[in-house]
Amino acid sequence: MSISQMLLPEFDHETANTRKTLERIPDDKWDWKPHAKSGTLGWLASHVATLPDWTRVTIQSDQLDFAPVNGPRYEPPKTRNRKELLEVFDKLTAEARAALVGLKDEDVMKPWKLLMGGKEIFTMPKGACLRGFCFNHLIHHRGQLTMYLRTLDIPVPALYGPSADEQG
Repeated sequence: MSISQMLLPEFDHETANTRKTLERIPDDKWDWKPHAKSGTLGWLASHVATLPDWTRVTIQSDQLDFAPVNGPRYEPPKTRNRKELLEVFDKLTAEARAALVGLKDEDVMKPWKLLMGGKEIFTMPKGACLRGFCFNHLIHHRGQLTMYLRTLDIPVPALYGPSADEQG
């Protein structure tokens, strides 16, 4: 079994759970935030929806500079409502999945760098980056998003088993 074949079920499971969560984002609460230091619901949902693109970028490149000195900053697609959110998520998830299908075992240990303004933030093997920086990052922010839903009294989807709102 290739490493790609081993990662695909996890990717599919997590992105399906993420879509279930994003489907619950209400348009009328887009600018709501639980605390002055928190991002808005719309910002967090958009961040979650665009995170699958990091999987594609990690596989198809050797580095990403979020704010290159002599070029434009990395800008993820902007979304303004649930319809756009789901369209972006579905497109980026399909592209990420296709990149993951094409991942060659020999590329998994190649180094991948994250830079900001030309300064290295980290370097790690692509495989470690996929699990830690891409998959786990998505899961982390999806967890935050479920807390936003809970706070707004919006039913939280069952993700790894029943939720308090979906008993089975």
